[in-house]
Amino acid sequence: MLLLLLLLVPLAGIFAIYTTISYPHDDEDNLNKNITKKVKYIALFTSIINLFLSLLIFITYDFSNNQFQFVREYHKLSFYDIYLGIDGISIYFVLLTTIIIPISLLSSSRSITDNIRSYLIIILLLETLLLGVFIVLDILLFYIFFESILPPLFILIGLFGSSDRVRASFYLFLYTLLGSLFLLLSIITIYSIMGTTDFNALSKTNIKYFTQLLLFYGILIAFAVKTPIIFLNTWLLKAHVESPLAGSIILAGIVLKLSLYGILRLILPLLPKASLDYTYIVYLIGVITIIYASISTLRTIDVKELIAYSSVCHAAVYLLGVFSNTIQGIEGGIILGLAHGFVSSGLFICVGGVLYDRSSTRLITYYRGIAQIMPLFSIVFFILSLANAGTPFTLNFVGEFMSLYGTFERFPILGVFSSSSIVFSAAYTIYMFNRICFAGTYCKFFKFNLPDLNIREFYILFTLVILTVILGVYPTPLLDGLHYNVSCLIYQI
Repeated sequence: MLLLLLLLVPLAGIFAIYTTISYPHDDEDNLNKNITKKVKYIALFTSIINLFLSLLIFITYDFSNNQFQFVREYHKLSFYDIYLGIDGISIYFVLLTTIIIPISLLSSSRSITDNIRSYLIIILLLETLLLGVFIVLDILLFYIFFESILPPLFILIGLFGSSDRVRASFYLFLYTLLGSLFLLLSIITIYSIMGTTDFNALSKTNIKYFTQLLLFYGILIAFAVKTPIIFLNTWLLKAHVESPLAGSIILAGIVLKLSLYGILRLILPLLPKASLDYTYIVYLIGVITIIYASISTLRTIDVKELIAYSSVCHAAVYLLGVFSNTIQGIEGGIILGLAHGFVSSGLFICVGGVLYDRSSTRLITYYRGIAQIMPLFSIVFFILSLANAGTPFTLNFVGEFMSLYGTFERFPILGVFSSSSIVFSAAYTIYMFNRICFAGTYCKFFKFNLPDLNIREFYILFTLVILTVILGVYPTPLLDGLHYNVSCLIYQI
């Protein structure tokens, strides 16, 4: 019942926001302001309820069992049955989603002034659809929720984005839709061969090797677009740069993790022989992506684009980790994905919600000496930058170290090249921080228009910093929860 509530609570919030009485523009402004405050509180309250529900599920979850738990089955709702359940891997993605959504709502509460009702409905709808991806136990339902995220994101970027938002929204929609067609064809093939789309039943079957190869390439293309890898990342840069702040946070924090979760759920358990034999292709693509994305990051002067490129680089690292066929590599890939969700969200809030909202520019060229007028912001930004570079005592370090360790165990030579991500990430992150916070005297315009962090911004960023640092110093809650399920996944492969 708890999993069903996770899906229904945001829908109830959408209904409450939609039915809230609105007033025409001719009425007093105070009435409209009260309605705006009310719908914002409804959306935030709804997302916090979901956060508490996910924490309750996490507390009551039995990590000594590798079976799906909290399983619910709903018959005759459609032409197929609906199965809900979570295991020791998906529960962390559910927690990540329920943490990021309230943060995205709080971070953009001042920047969005028009069509607020539509904006909040889209965010809550995205929460329901994203949670659906992580808790369904049917690959057809997985595809439906996986694809249904595109229309809300398309509308979110198209309505609330920057100047080139229409082009960015079409890039996002067309690229990912085209890639996901291969996933749909693969799922139809699996159903035609096996006669079922249930995760549990499929995990106990054995598909012929040649069929595994075809399915492997089909599913891999879909997830490669979503990761994204080299030559398929154009949509990500456009979407991040032109998206509103909440869109950037959800894209980097949750949507990019769908491919990671899909690999763990579809490719590794269902296509073990193909994934083992053709890992070298994934590794070659991953290493090229790391080097290409890192060099591109070093030369860009747009701050949001810089963080978007760094997301591509980190995504390639955890892609290498989950294909390593080692416990350390798979656990490291999952942990790096979670860490990237926290840190990239914090960095987007720093540059998109703090600097851009105050100065209306994303170019590093115009920033210098910010530490002199925004000391509190500079400290938080410095900690997040260190985490982005994979510095010890941060969760990123734990995930990156374990991912690269798994890569070394599988392919030592490619592991050496993939380790260049450590040097590159330090280079472009330090370059970004140094140019923004130091590098000379600040502009007189900034002295009057760039106040330091307010209470709302500080608590949002402080929450992300605390999660990153505490779990980086003591990652046992994550590792203990993952270890048994990942071990069973390796044994299954």
